[in-house]
Amino acid sequence: MTADPLATYNAKRDFALTTEPAGKRGKVKSKARAFVVQKHGATRLHWDFRLELDGVLLSWAVTRGPSTSTKDRRLAVRTEDHPLDYGSFEGTIPKGQYGGGTVMLWDRGTWEPIDEPREGVKNGKFHFILHGERMHGEWVLIRLKPDEGKKAGRENWLLFKIADDHANGADLVATHDVSVSTGRSMDDIAKGAKVSPKTKKQGTMPPPAFRAPQLATLVDTPPTGNDWLHETKYDGYRALLAVGGGKALAYTRSGLDWTEKFASVAAAAAALPCASALVDAEICALDGDGRPSFGLLQAALKDGGPIVAFGFDLLEHDGIDLTKAPLTERKAALATLLADAPSPLFYAEHVRGGGERMFAALCGAGYEGVVSKRADAPYRGGRTKVWLKSKCTHRQEFVIGGWAASEKGRGFASLLLGVHETDGLRYAGHVGTGFDDRTLAMLTERLAGLAADTTPFAGKLSAEARRRAHWVKPELVAEVAFAEFTSDGIVRHASFIGLREDKPAKTVIAEKPAGKAVSGASALATLGVTISSPDRIVFPDLGLSKQALAEYYALLGDAMLTDMAGRPISLVRCPQGRGKACFFQKHDSGMFPDSVRHVPIAETDGKQEDYLYLEDTAGVVACVQMGTIEFHGWGSRVADLERPDRLVFDLDPDEGLGFDAVKAAALLVRDRLKAVGLASLPMVTGGKGVHVVAPLVPDADWPVVKAWARSFAEALATERPADFTATMSKAKRKGRIFIDWLRNQRGATAVMPFSVRARDGAGVAVPLTWAELAEATSGNGFTAADPAAVLAMAKRRKTVRASKLPK
Repeated sequence: MTADPLATYNAKRDFALTTEPAGKRGKVKSKARAFVVQKHGATRLHWDFRLELDGVLLSWAVTRGPSTSTKDRRLAVRTEDHPLDYGSFEGTIPKGQYGGGTVMLWDRGTWEPIDEPREGVKNGKFHFILHGERMHGEWVLIRLKPDEGKKAGRENWLLFKIADDHANGADLVATHDVSVSTGRSMDDIAKGAKVSPKTKKQGTMPPPAFRAPQLATLVDTPPTGNDWLHETKYDGYRALLAVGGGKALAYTRSGLDWTEKFASVAAAAAALPCASALVDAEICALDGDGRPSFGLLQAALKDGGPIVAFGFDLLEHDGIDLTKAPLTERKAALATLLADAPSPLFYAEHVRGGGERMFAALCGAGYEGVVSKRADAPYRGGRTKVWLKSKCTHRQEFVIGGWAASEKGRGFASLLLGVHETDGLRYAGHVGTGFDDRTLAMLTERLAGLAADTTPFAGKLSAEARRRAHWVKPELVAEVAFAEFTSDGIVRHASFIGLREDKPAKTVIAEKPAGKAVSGASALATLGVTISSPDRIVFPDLGLSKQALAEYYALLGDAMLTDMAGRPISLVRCPQGRGKACFFQKHDSGMFPDSVRHVPIAETDGKQEDYLYLEDTAGVVACVQMGTIEFHGWGSRVADLERPDRLVFDLDPDEGLGFDAVKAAALLVRDRLKAVGLASLPMVTGGKGVHVVAPLVPDADWPVVKAWARSFAEALATERPADFTATMSKAKRKGRIFIDWLRNQRGATAVMPFSVRARDGAGVAVPLTWAELAEATSGNGFTAADPAAVLAMAKRRKTVRASKLPK
């Protein structure tokens, strides 16, 4: 870098003639660096690709524009550095001036390096991730070697897309032909057409369909560590804003169309500069101090008062599904989309780390609480433990099952509350405060229309609960604040907040804190294992990084070692991520640290080879540092290598069979094993199958166990030939389930409990009880993207006794 990196830029321009900004170096930033792409109709049409670094915009002229196909290599000619102010330039450079022609702001956003950026530019391999309005995901610039004998001139590079969820072959150049800033075409800009900022031409895409929103799990306090983003918990109605074709729809969390109720928000969303979008938001009404108030919101919706919306997630954008991208990427795209959004639509800010301090500050200021989200997690509908909520006071929804008559002539004295449990609607106490005259009149009218002759509550009610009670159909949902639950589940010191008409009564259950979130980062830190390239994406479909995978195994290592410790193992290693080349490794090659142990084992040819085995979590994570995703183990341990201590039957279905068929097969195998005295438990494999595992007293040797397993599988296949096969042949598996007994021979391995699988979705092998298997809907219902859920399963894992192999 020269003393003045913009000297060349300034020397080439006469700023008395061109409206381009004069060169001035900006502030050096290490985060949230900008990138822009400017479509430039100069002597030859090209796209100027610019990345902010060290206070300037590094620049390349890309012929034909960027492509999302991994097969396309676009020539990118390095040009002079540009000032940061150039990132917002759009207009016409006069003829005769350097670069004369029309310039359109074609894309913009932020970028982050994968490797050290300055070294990348210097060495000719610049690898980075883009968070733009049009360009997303992982890209790379590679410098070409100059032709021998030719005079040195401008550097020629190649720009191309790296395989990830955004490498979809979409023709960005053809699809996007207007400015991301003003919505003008190249002709509009050349003619000097005046268009207000952020009035980009609306596309013809219809509004996206409703999706089930992601929900948060209640915890006592926010999780610690920089793996979490923390947002204000807004006190309002959840809404999904579906934008497309110049209009917007507003859905409640249950899918009701409330566009008319949220008309002002829908109108603001309809004006967003995009072809389509699906924004997750919270609709609120603010008090005089700017705090959301649920009571004010109900009044505003009834009277047409002012409401606002805070957008906090972006599920779809211009026809691209973003749910598999990490939260940080989705929020960056949303921030760009809502940068100049009209009121009353705002972007929900967040902080990274420091959740407990934020929680204390918000509670002290009278807010409802904090929502904490894993920064690297994808978006998943339903309640998860990668989204957590911490409330300043106890608040939740209750079903109204009746009311108690007032002795003072009011409409009622209190509302009788309930929550759904397995046996029906359980009585949970009453609420008699928090009603103003208007609310009291409204509720009295609503309750009169729901009058019922019998109680909706299951079980016997106390005399106090029945006194002056009038029953209603359990259809209304009340939001209630309270001090605590008593030991028998009754609310104390309850206060009515408002009705929740966006939530069906049948979904209301008692919310109980799940406990403080366990930090994978802190678990990893205690092991002393350094993870190189921690930001490398291992699972492109989820945006799951090497660091996140190491943290998963740091949390689950102890649970894994219950089964895996001391067993010879084979590893599935994918050093560049699961989308690249993966391979099995079972021998020690000398590259592993001491925490990964080795034992000499004689192979069938008589030679001895060093096999790998593990004894502690540090060893597990050390394997992950070496690119391991999957762990597979022998059926015996090194202390007694020739006598297996478990039987494994892998039920592998034909492609056309559903999971119900696999579950039925597992139950049949269980019953047949039980009939000969073998207890067993199932394990979903993180794929499409199920393992039935029977612990053994290790007294029979390998040939005996192998022969027994084979005869068991063949007998079942002979008895039920339409359902089972004991032969590996794909042709003979058509419409059947392969009972894979081959796991039960010396040297064979099976995936270990709690191992992640090197497949899309990062499914996890999880042991279950037979009752839990009956409730399971797939073999890959658990994922490394939600380690808290897997850890919860590990903590309540059941075991069965080991049995001797029948003769």
